[in-house]
Amino acid sequence: MKWQVKYALQNFNDTSGRSQAEYVEKDLIKIETEQQPDVLALISDAYSISKAVAEKYVKDNPDIDFICGYRKDCIWEGDAIYFLEGENIGWGNFGTLHSAAREGNANFAEHKVFAFAARLIHQYGIVKQAVREFDRVFRVELKNGRKIKVGLIPDYEPTADNVRNLWDKFGPLDIAWNFNPNGEPTSAAKAVGDELGCKVVKTEGIKKYLTTL
Repeated sequence: MKWQVKYALQNFNDTSGRSQAEYVEKDLIKIETEQQPDVLALISDAYSISKAVAEKYVKDNPDIDFICGYRKDCIWEGDAIYFLEGENIGWGNFGTLHSAAREGNANFAEHKVFAFAARLIHQYGIVKQAVREFDRVFRVELKNGRKIKVGLIPDYEPTADNVRNLWDKFGPLDIAWNFNPNGEPTSAAKAVGDELGCKVVKTEGIKKYLTTL
């Protein structure tokens, strides 16, 4: 049994209450929850999940309901996300899997850390199209024709390193969006953003800022 499967089983059964998880085979576990459908989940130890990786997981395990990227820093590519959504297979971290099993929506669940921001960006009336490049990066086309790249920062108090790391991993950004409702970027984070040409904004300011572009 691989390390990530072992820890997923342990964490699920230690914290669940209504749910219990059991080992199936390879990277698969089955989760049973009172009054909810059983969930067959694949627990991945990948650092990043591309479309090719997701397709192989599904080809080898056609009955799965959810793919869990167990590593905290696992990155999901946009094409993998769109593929899994088309197959009615949920995706995200361990917390997403835990919630989805209890709520009975594992086949349609998405990474809970980024779900709110991902929905909100599509609801702004000034946005014509938002295409997901990674779980935390969107290519956005505004109705005025302007095209921008937006990166998501979930941290409570984003630092200069948070902004730099996002830029280094995903390339130049126009906006670094700190979408944590209680978050407040540090002055150093904003300064690094200005230095890079990347505006660091909070949720209550992003729509107004988009209207200025």
